[in-house]
Amino acid sequence: QVQLVESGGGLVQAGGSLRLSCAASGRTFSSYGMGWFRQAPGKEREFVASVSWSGSSTDYADSVKGRFTISRDNAKNTVLLQMNSLRPEDTAVYYCAAAKETGWYPSSRRYDYDSWGQGTQVTVSS
Repeated sequence: QVQLVESGGGLVQAGGSLRLSCAASGRTFSSYGMGWFRQAPGKEREFVASVSWSGSSTDYADSVKGRFTISRDNAKNTVLLQMNSLRPEDTAVYYCAAAKETGWYPSSRRYDYDSWGQGTQVTVSS
């Protein structure tokens, strides 16, 4: 089991950047695949980005590809989401998630993830 806490959300102008951080507790963090999801008001939670346990493989939603970058530092038990060229449609609560059994690949499936953070709000104004 791993506990996750997101931080770094806030208000930013369109075209700006934010960096989200997910701090994990647990000695087995490095064995988990990690992902970022987001949920806007009235919408389903959707996949944003993911990274395998080694950090060697990543996956991105088409809507963020080329703008967002996911990375992890297993020594520091953290996963980051660098968000550039932000758009108003990126506005959502962003959640960090950890996948134990499928950590060897960057899953985009919500049901592959075992643990979730509390979320951090990202608001992009036009």
